[in-house]
Amino acid sequence: MRHEVRFSGFGGQGIILSAVILGRAAVMYDGIYAVQTQVYGPEARGGASMSSVIIDEAPILYPKVKDPDILVMMSQEGFEKYGVSAREDAVMIIDSSLVQSRPRCRYLEIPATTEAKNTLGREIVANIIMLGALVRATGIVREESIEKAILDSVPKGTESLNIKAMKRGMELVPGGKIG
Repeated sequence: MRHEVRFSGFGGQGIILSAVILGRAAVMYDGIYAVQTQVYGPEARGGASMSSVIIDEAPILYPKVKDPDILVMMSQEGFEKYGVSAREDAVMIIDSSLVQSRPRCRYLEIPATTEAKNTLGREIVANIIMLGALVRATGIVREESIEKAILDSVPKGTESLNIKAMKRGMELVPGGKIG
């Protein structure tokens, strides 16, 4: 099953890292194909940021996401730029701490930034909370695969915090998988 996933937020939220981790989970641990691309504004931190991943059981011939079926929005600006035009049958995971708008498609509100700050004490892991929620809600990769990919990707010494963040994101998905 082919999935086109778009992550959006602002620089410094780990938007690109999230896509890299998801692609790594698919390729390294689920044995399927993935390709990742990214776009970010001229500002390293604070500017608009977008990253995409295509995951498929067949080889991927074109690397650009044209029509994402799964979106992860971590800022209002990102939503306005990349989420407003989401197709009606898409699934969107929204950081309800930072995104005020709501899409026409199915969506799930995850207070990732608030949880990262208040529960885990580090706002920097909000993206990992969103990854946990994404995987639990969609089943796009196996939960064991995303955990291994996170451990491969985060800085040494932060593994425990990041796994706690991933698990917290999974806990925040009410009732499990979305459609």
